[in-house]
Amino acid sequence: MGHTAQLLVRDLDDAVKRRLQERARDHGVSMEAEARAIITRAVGREGSRFERLRSAVEACGGVELDIPARSDLQRLIDLE
Repeated sequence: MGHTAQLLVRDLDDAVKRRLQERARDHGVSMEAEARAIITRAVGREGSRFERLRSAVEACGGVELDIPARSDLQRLIDLE
């Protein structure tokens, strides 16, 4: 097994601690294991922000966007 790190979280709000205890109980794990899983999911995501956003939107059924028609007309650029 590789190197393991420890993290001490101070001044955790009592309501947050209770919710973490409830989640741990619901998942049948220790509060430490639940916190570890939450942190790992939050920071261990793969892909770019765009890819994660697209996945989230697709999971909700997608979004229809109105894309304006393109024009074949070229714009003149005045370099003077």
